[in-house]
Amino acid sequence: MTAATAELMDYDDVVARYEPVLGLEVHVELSTATKMFCGCANQFGAEPNTQVCPVCLGLPGALPVLNKAAVESAIRIGLALNCEIAPWSRFARKNYFYPDMPKNYQISQYDEPIAVNGYLDVPLDDGSTFRVGIERAHMEEDTGKLTHLGSATGRIEGATTSLLDYNRAGVPLIEIVTKPIEGAGERAPEIARAYVTALRDLLRGLGVSDVRMDQGSLRCDANVSLKPKGQAEFGTRTETKNVNSLKSVEVAVRYEMRRQAAILAAGGTITQETRHFHEDGYTSPGRSKETAEDYRYFPEPDLEPIAPDADWVEQLRRTIPELPWVRRKRMQEQWGVSDEVMRDLVNAGAVELVAATVEHGVSSEAARAWWGSYLVQKANEAGVELDALAITPAQVAAVIKLVDEGKLSNKLARQVIEGVLAGEGEPEQVMKARGLEVVRDDTALKAAVDEALAANPDIVEKIKGGKVQAAGAIVGAVMKATKGQADAARVRELILEACGVSG
Repeated sequence: MTAATAELMDYDDVVARYEPVLGLEVHVELSTATKMFCGCANQFGAEPNTQVCPVCLGLPGALPVLNKAAVESAIRIGLALNCEIAPWSRFARKNYFYPDMPKNYQISQYDEPIAVNGYLDVPLDDGSTFRVGIERAHMEEDTGKLTHLGSATGRIEGATTSLLDYNRAGVPLIEIVTKPIEGAGERAPEIARAYVTALRDLLRGLGVSDVRMDQGSLRCDANVSLKPKGQAEFGTRTETKNVNSLKSVEVAVRYEMRRQAAILAAGGTITQETRHFHEDGYTSPGRSKETAEDYRYFPEPDLEPIAPDADWVEQLRRTIPELPWVRRKRMQEQWGVSDEVMRDLVNAGAVELVAATVEHGVSSEAARAWWGSYLVQKANEAGVELDALAITPAQVAAVIKLVDEGKLSNKLARQVIEGVLAGEGEPEQVMKARGLEVVRDDTALKAAVDEALAANPDIVEKIKGGKVQAAGAIVGAVMKATKGQADAARVRELILEACGVSG
């Protein structure tokens, strides 16, 4: 029996017989300018092995120097998660051999992390919240990246060649570890997804990471165990590694619950191991799960302990912004939109862009219309995130004002936005350079109307006969003749005047 066809228990039976216990470990790459312990650039997508130096390659005699900006981000994350910030913490060496860790050890924090004992109140879709306890948030460095070639799955099994890119080795990481999550019951998969979603939103709001799961800057390891209803002792857990989408977190937890329940019900035992998540919805065995003793932790001799000044911590506390979901709820009420509309804006990554556009003096309705529709389309065409488009909220607001002033129609406004995206300048500059401003001169409009009426005598007779709606065809002809630059409302007025009827 393969992993993909493993026996699974019906989910309703699982939650009727067993209580799930979750533990979620989220690794967050910080968006600092440089790596954790050296001056190499911290930039995604560079040519392989171009952002390396003796320190991050672990060459003999190279010594690490701590990145202060990473410490600041770690403290801010801890504060946002309601953690206690340790007055004294230190790094340790986590010893293991993998080809993606050139030193053969990882500098991390073990028994003395920088932030401990916090919580996050996670909003759920039904409007309720679920409190997830935070065990710790600690600093460490990321490993390099392995690319396996010749394997059908992209994993090492069956691969003929493996390529190593050490650019990621040494990138600042914060690992956020929950306390055991109990009491979730049948909602455990949903709560797992909601927690990672909330954490992603929180980290983005703090500005400490781009939290791009598709690029690996936010990764989740999902620990799952089951215990029979009424039993106090936890069951044996598995850890599904590097789950890289919100949906996959939910799917992985649900799958493991069903798989483990089937094994337990048949009298089997769960193997403590890491597991791989496959995008078609199942997990497969990885390796046996090490314990802390296996890593032979010891204090890092080349780095001093961290003792953040209490005043500095309080200064950082004052930089913590309003919780993203609280802010969204407040904006939703101000904008007067439904939960569904707000959810679409959130999914599109448009909420903050809309809010910033409104701050430039335009209506939220117009800002939502542009960011939530046309600009989402342009981002999809370009294959980038919405906030990566080459247009700012101020520029979108300027386009909206030109429409409100009657200088642009919505159709012409799209052409102006295309020009801004193409780097042609500010909206008004693009409008003038492309000759897109709406034609309001009655002399020019009357000439276009007379020409269209002369070309369509049958429609003129219909209008004169009382079928005023037939004027739409003439309006269309005039708009075509003027390349969409005519004021459509004024064109209609001139058509009806010429036909001697009232609108």
